[in-house]
Amino acid sequence: MHLPANWQLPDEIKRRFGQKGAGKQRAMLAEGHLLLVLHKLPQPGSRQRQGIFFWRHPQGTWKCSEGGEGFPRLKKHLKDYSKAEQKLSQEYSQADGANNYFQILETLAPIHRAAKNMMDTLQAAREYVPEDREIIDLRDWAYDLDRTLDLLYTDVKNALEFDLAQRAEEQSRLSLESVRTAQRLNFLAAAFLPLTALCSLFGMNLPNGLEQSPLGFWLVLGLGVVLGILTQRWILLPSPKA
Repeated sequence: MHLPANWQLPDEIKRRFGQKGAGKQRAMLAEGHLLLVLHKLPQPGSRQRQGIFFWRHPQGTWKCSEGGEGFPRLKKHLKDYSKAEQKLSQEYSQADGANNYFQILETLAPIHRAAKNMMDTLQAAREYVPEDREIIDLRDWAYDLDRTLDLLYTDVKNALEFDLAQRAEEQSRLSLESVRTAQRLNFLAAAFLPLTALCSLFGMNLPNGLEQSPLGFWLVLGLGVVLGILTQRWILLPSPKA
C-alpha cells in the first residue's frame, strides 16, 4: 500500500518510503505534519501485513488513507485490536487441551507483536505532538492493549507447557509401569522355562493316586485357577510411588 496521491505531505516524509509499500509501523514528523504508519489487525495464517496511514495536519485535523473521518477511523483501528483480544481471552477460558492452546498462540502471537509496535508508534507520536491530548489517550489505550495481550500470551504459553508436562509425566509413568510388568513376566519365564522344558522332554506321568479320584482333578484345577489369578494380580500390581 502506498500513500494517497492527493495528500500534500512534506517531501521529507515522502522520501522515507521505499518501493515495496508501507513498511514497519512508525511515526514521522516534518513541518508540523504527523504521519502514522500502522498495520491492520493480522489475520490468522497470513504473514502479510496490510498498512494503513493516518495523517495529522498541523491544524489538528486527521485523515485516513482509506477515507472517512481520520480520527474516528484511528479509534476504530485500536478497537479492532481490542475486540480480537476479548475474543482470544474467551477462547482461552474455554480451552481444554494442548491443541486449543496452540491454536490460540498461533493467532495471538502476531497480534501481540503488532500491538506492541503500535504502542511504540503512538508513544513516538505523543512525543512529537505533546500538546495533543487525544494522542495521549490513544497511547494509553494502546499501552493497556499491549499489557493485556502480553499477559494473555504468557498465560496461554504457561498453560500449554503445563499440559505438555502433564502428558509427558503420564507417558513416563506408563512406560515405567510397562517396564515393571515386563520384568515380572521375564522373571516368570526364567523360573518356569527350565521346568517346562524338562516336563516336555521326560514327561511327568507319575502315579500318585489322585488320578483315580474325580475330586483330585477338580482340586488341582481349582488350585491352578487360583494361582493364575494371583499371578495376574501380581503382574498388574501398580508400582509403589516414590
